[in-house]
Amino acid sequence: MQKRSLWRAGAVLGVVFVAAGCSGPEKRPETASGPAVEHLQPRTAVQVFDHQGEVSTWNEMLTGLADADIIVIGETHGHPLGLSAAAALWDDLLKTRPQAALAMEFFERDQQVALDDYLAGITDEEAFREAARRSQGNYPEGHRRMVEAAREAGRPVIAANAPRRYVRMTTPQGYERLTGLSDAQRRMFEPPAQLVEGRYRDEFFGLMSGGGHGDSMPEGMVEKMYFSQQLWDSTMAASVVNATLRGSRPVVLVVGRFHADFDGATVEFIQNSRPDLTVKTVSVVDEASDTIAEEDVGRADFVFYVGDADEHADAS
Repeated sequence: MQKRSLWRAGAVLGVVFVAAGCSGPEKRPETASGPAVEHLQPRTAVQVFDHQGEVSTWNEMLTGLADADIIVIGETHGHPLGLSAAAALWDDLLKTRPQAALAMEFFERDQQVALDDYLAGITDEEAFREAARRSQGNYPEGHRRMVEAAREAGRPVIAANAPRRYVRMTTPQGYERLTGLSDAQRRMFEPPAQLVEGRYRDEFFGLMSGGGHGDSMPEGMVEKMYFSQQLWDSTMAASVVNATLRGSRPVVLVVGRFHADFDGATVEFIQNSRPDLTVKTVSVVDEASDTIAEEDVGRADFVFYVGDADEHADAS
């Protein structure tokens, strides 16, 4: 449980760096995603559980996702097998749902042109990486595989997130500093009409107030970070909903799983905006077992157990 607790703290740690005006921690490169992970064949290497915690299969999961308008894949950042499984799921969805679109937390809205130019063949990969500020640390192989699959299929990739420079402008009171910006600037983000309460907020405040970060933070700083987190959640939800309005179904959003587990804030914002859409979720959990832990039952419509990331890294 200690490992799980530390990961959940890390899932939202980037907000701390945003609030401090830094660029955030560099994600671990997926250097182990070559032969060692591919040899595992992600469709059979992961253990799949359904919403009730019963053992499922990859094909049963695909059937369960077949009617979804939106699929949210909550990943464990930097996990080689987890990212490979997410890429395999995207590959399979493209085969059966040719109008699918990919949306990613890890690209910000002001990087959309860089993505579009690359997908259209206007720029090569080197120019795309430079324009979109991609490095080995923030563009792991699993993400690259998903973008390349979309490019080959001629499908859009949506830069779903709010640029960090605007997220840093939140205050402990909210978003008032954003209201005076120009229309062009305000198209880069989507403030929530109302903050999410309940479990999501409680877990966020628990982590940021000392439950996983050691010393507790001042209450005002935690409030500011929650407004920042909610600006991300709301912007990503709006990006996904907008893509459905342009005819893409399903829209597959890849996001850190704290945002989506137990119908977290990103999922809640989607559902509140468009209750007519069918939203399904997948959560990638760094555990290895043939039976699901009680705390993971109901985490998502389907839960992947992918084991310890270090185990796969060592295998290379």
